[in-house]
Amino acid sequence: MPPLFRYCGDDETLDVVFPDWSFWGWPEINIKPWDALQKDLDIGNKRVKWVDREPYAYWKGNPDVATKRKELDWIKESKAGYKQSDLASQCTHRYKIYIEGSAWSVSEKYILACNSMTLVVTPKYYDFFSRVLMPTQHYWPVRDDNKCSSIKHAVDWGNSNKKKAQKIGKQASNFIQQELSMDYIYDYMFHLLTEYAKLLRFKPTKPPEAIEICPELLACQAIGRERKFMEDSMVKSANDAGPCDLPPPFSPEEFKELQQRKEKSMKQVETWQQKASQT
Repeated sequence: MPPLFRYCGDDETLDVVFPDWSFWGWPEINIKPWDALQKDLDIGNKRVKWVDREPYAYWKGNPDVATKRKELDWIKESKAGYKQSDLASQCTHRYKIYIEGSAWSVSEKYILACNSMTLVVTPKYYDFFSRVLMPTQHYWPVRDDNKCSSIKHAVDWGNSNKKKAQKIGKQASNFIQQELSMDYIYDYMFHLLTEYAKLLRFKPTKPPEAIEICPELLACQAIGRERKFMEDSMVKSANDAGPCDLPPPFSPEEFKELQQRKEKSMKQVETWQQKASQT
């Protein structure tokens, strides 16, 4: 059985992670294609300085995976066109919470891009870029078995160590802005499919009934915001430069060292929390 390309993976499967649909826009809830939204988030970050933001942790999510959040009138919001879901206007708190739902959440990149210190509740899944993120460098780890206490400690620590907390938020935002451009995303897709093709032991053939579909034909079938997002995210011309060079894979030693660094940082946070709970 060939590997499966999935939006997320975990340590129990061998799925190959692939960029999800939201990079090309999510018209159903009025989230722009990533190229435009990335610029909006960069501008939105500058509206409220980190020190002037609300000194609390903030989370906003989907009621389908968090049914207890009844304070939002989602029916009214959907009829209004999700005007309140402007992600670039939600960077107003010093801390933002990332927590998985049924699987990983596409909100991860939006939260990390906010300049706020991201509080990541221990995830089970990873997407194509998140495994390189380091605790206490790009985010603050939160224990899944003790969420409320861990979140409170993170907020208390951040408000007592403002420069360090602000630095963590800024490093995450810089990563999203610099390393997650659409050019690099297309580079990743190119290299992934190229390397996968090298593993094939047969030559693919085009089925007799297959027809070529051009982007314009796909857009013609769409209407409203869906069509606009298709047109906005369509690549208009080829890049002058070729794709980035594929870096060499981690050696077993390098991968082990990376995991050990993560574990050390997470244990350090747990130690801080235990000491704080005893005072």
